[in-house]
Amino acid sequence: MILETIVVGALEVNCYVLGCERTRQAIVIDPGDNAPAILRTLQRGGLALTKIIATHAHFDHLLAGRQLQKVTAAPFYLHPADRPLLTAMQRTTAAWMGYDPGEPPQVAGDLAAGEVITAGDVALEVRHTPGHSPGGVTFVDHTGRRAFTGDTLFAGGIGRTDLPGGSAAKLLASIRAHILTLPDDYAVLPGHGEASTVGEERRSNPFLDAGLLDSWR
Repeated sequence: MILETIVVGALEVNCYVLGCERTRQAIVIDPGDNAPAILRTLQRGGLALTKIIATHAHFDHLLAGRQLQKVTAAPFYLHPADRPLLTAMQRTTAAWMGYDPGEPPQVAGDLAAGEVITAGDVALEVRHTPGHSPGGVTFVDHTGRRAFTGDTLFAGGIGRTDLPGGSAAKLLASIRAHILTLPDDYAVLPGHGEASTVGEERRSNPFLDAGLLDSWR
């Protein structure tokens, strides 16, 4: 499998490009900004974009989505619980960043817990991990032994829960049930910052102290 990480936008979102070496089909996770850079990465790898998927619908993870759709006609998928955030994307971007980002991507279908998103030999299991947002998801690549956690879990941190629809209790429950249940050697590839592993976060993430997790059951 081909994996490229592009850090995009003012908030430095990790956009991931996953490609199948056999079919040259590709998936983009979290097109946070800078569509030209994403398109150059696809072109350089000889990859055809067949799906765009989002870990959640905060604007910083979606700003290049509509432009990618216009160029490639790739469908965009999102968990339905985050559709209200997508609808509000232009308003929230203007409030936070001071400019109009244009139209949000058009949703072609919903992400559902337990389904598998494929592009050639690339296969990503969808795990619903709400807390940072109502429709937050984690994509698990069991072949590559890695989890794309969006803003649910970071290296040494967790996602903020003070935004609309956020919940600390749900976030910690999501991490416990759907990320910490993965083997320790699975890579954690977050929406911002450096990569880690499930084992490293289990051992050293101060927000995942066993007592704290138990208190939020």
